[in-house]
Amino acid sequence: MTTFFLVHGAWHSGQSWERVVPLLEAAGHRVLAPSLTGYGDKVDLAGPEVGLDMHVDDVVGLITEEDLDDVVLVGHSYAGLVISSAANRIPERVAHLVYLDAMVPEDGESAVDVQPVTRRLIELAEQSGSGWRVPPLPEQPAPVGLFGVTDPADVAWLRSMLSDQPVRCLQQPVRLDNPAVNAIPRTHIHNVGAGPAGIIRRPVPPVQPNGDAAQVWELPTGHDCMITMPVELSELLLKLA
Repeated sequence: MTTFFLVHGAWHSGQSWERVVPLLEAAGHRVLAPSLTGYGDKVDLAGPEVGLDMHVDDVVGLITEEDLDDVVLVGHSYAGLVISSAANRIPERVAHLVYLDAMVPEDGESAVDVQPVTRRLIELAEQSGSGWRVPPLPEQPAPVGLFGVTDPADVAWLRSMLSDQPVRCLQQPVRLDNPAVNAIPRTHIHNVGAGPAGIIRRPVPPVQPNGDAAQVWELPTGHDCMITMPVELSELLLKLA
């Protein structure tokens, strides 16, 4: 049995994995897909103090509390930053890192460094009445849709789970100063469907930090593949079990 720990991206919640969790469980594996602080069932905890470090604490705390080992840690989008710093703190508990259409940082980088268009989101938050809220990206005409989701029923479901992103999440840097984290194997899954303008994916280095050749898989869909292609995504993840 493998333990999959699925970490949602900005604006989303653990509910976004609802179509993937039963498929992995049906294959005999344990799956955790919590909402990070400030989202989903924890949306009432959102505030200017919520940031990347707090989300890393969420992940590390649950893995430690549940005494999990050999975890396949999956981070979608913004959560690429979260899983990187989490693995840096508890590398002995992480068997594999999966960057799912995710930001892939270097030590000391924030979301702005990895994805420069993020700077505009920070500016919008600073100019808003709250000073810290970043609202979800607006829906666009197909094929971009809402985070790559275009089916009306799915858009409505997705919209019901979205909440504002605390700006501190985009400002705090990732910590990758533990040499042991470099030994963890990595897989990159890229969603290659239509996406919003200004999003630039960093090339994956041909050799990963542990010396392995890069493993990059692609899904022909938009950003939220866990909603649009849950079966295909699950099949890829099961290759790592």
